[in-house]
Amino acid sequence: MLFSLDSPLALLFLLLPLLSCALKFEIQAESRPQERCIRNFVNKDTLVVVTATIDGNRGDGQKVDMHIKDAVGNEYGRPKDVTGEKRMAFTSLADTAFDVCFTNTMTGRSTYTPSRHVELDIDIGADARDWSAVQAAEKLRPVDTELRRIEENVNEIVSEMEYLRMREQKLRDTNESTNERVKWFAFGTMGMLVALGAWQVVYLRAYFRSKHLI
Repeated sequence: MLFSLDSPLALLFLLLPLLSCALKFEIQAESRPQERCIRNFVNKDTLVVVTATIDGNRGDGQKVDMHIKDAVGNEYGRPKDVTGEKRMAFTSLADTAFDVCFTNTMTGRSTYTPSRHVELDIDIGADARDWSAVQAAEKLRPVDTELRRIEENVNEIVSEMEYLRMREQKLRDTNESTNERVKWFAFGTMGMLVALGAWQVVYLRAYFRSKHLI
């Protein structure tokens, strides 16, 4: 089956390998470190699994802390002095963006700037489920398990599209309401200016007549 590069389905297949790759970066140790955050969006009541693999050893003069939080103030974990692989799972509490933040604090003295290598993998929704456990619990064939996984991925895409459609509808309603208010405000302003001009003409004519100037 061939897909046009302009079609959403083709773009989805092109993006899937990118979405499945882990993010790798270096974080330098500082005496007063600033948080380095990776942001992602998640719908409410969605399973999220965050897997961070950090090299180094405890006591080597560096201390990497993690902090998982969302944009509305919910916190999902603050593991301290992380080395090796650290996996955390949580269920989102709101439709919002969440941040996975890292800080690398220098705890010893060094003549160079040490750093830690971080490999971060974030699985959301169907990708976060343990399909091997589902297959064993429900005694499914491998092809049935893969179809279940694809079905859940498709349902998540449909839900995301519906959410975006609702957001677009709310934004359109807000724009239309704003335009309506601006229109009536402009009409009201013009009416006030016309009334003020007419009042000034009447007042000045009465004043000049009282002074017998006209």
